[in-house]
Amino acid sequence: MVREGLVALNEFMDIGSALAMATERLRAGSDSARLDAELLLSRALDVNRSYFFAHPEDMLDPDAGRRFLSLVERRASGEPMSYITGEREFWSMNLMVSPATLVPRPETELLVERALMLIGRKAAMRILDLGTGSGAIALAIARERPLCEVVATDLSEDALAIARQNARQLDVPNVAFACGDWVDPVKGQRFDLIVSNPPYVAEADETLALLRHEPRSALCAGNDGLDAIRRIAQTAGEVLADDGRLLLEHGSMQREAVAAELQRTGWSQVECFNDHGGLPRVTVARKATADAHPPAIGR
Repeated sequence: MVREGLVALNEFMDIGSALAMATERLRAGSDSARLDAELLLSRALDVNRSYFFAHPEDMLDPDAGRRFLSLVERRASGEPMSYITGEREFWSMNLMVSPATLVPRPETELLVERALMLIGRKAAMRILDLGTGSGAIALAIARERPLCEVVATDLSEDALAIARQNARQLDVPNVAFACGDWVDPVKGQRFDLIVSNPPYVAEADETLALLRHEPRSALCAGNDGLDAIRRIAQTAGEVLADDGRLLLEHGSMQREAVAAELQRTGWSQVECFNDHGGLPRVTVARKATADAHPPAIGR
């Protein structure tokens, strides 16, 4: 029990015992219980993890012990480690995150990979990232392609505050942020490439219970999870140059539905790519040239 853990903590707590207790407490809800425990204790004590291996017998003072237990209980309740520590690694970048942003996932790196394959190393293209959240995708592309101009939009001012801070901390000058709904803040502009990791979870999806600490608006998109993708498919062409490409991350079971929606709204050369787990994850589509005629709706 938590209360028993607090009593035990105040009674004995050397570093080795504290880590053992926390690891056991976290084991049911984490695949990396020991690592989580070490990271949380490192945060509570403000020391590197290597300190624990050299000083397992050192005693924790009561204040440090209480800080540690508080962090452990947050993790045991299902709160992501990234929200507790305030950071997450993505594309070799250490990013700030908060409950206003999704936690960047490893599978989203595929979206960055596919985008970079379409952008020459010396290209000076304009790139748009829709629904940027923490800025992970936009910043990864901007760092890899410093001659490009990257613009990132998000409806949440709180999320954009995190993204801007990440840009400052990483010293990425070629990215700008705009608040608004999808392409609305950049209407009248033109981009060579558009990327997005939009919400794509259905409102009734049972997995949402496991994601309760993350912003629901950045996860859910209607009854089938496709509302945001439909909106992007319908409007992204307004700000995309002829022959430009749209790249969308989506759920592993949405490949056919996403392709159908893109084709229905006039996109061509629709192709899906698997993530490193072998699951369909990123779909790329080409905007038709000005003299091409999109297929009729419903054809």
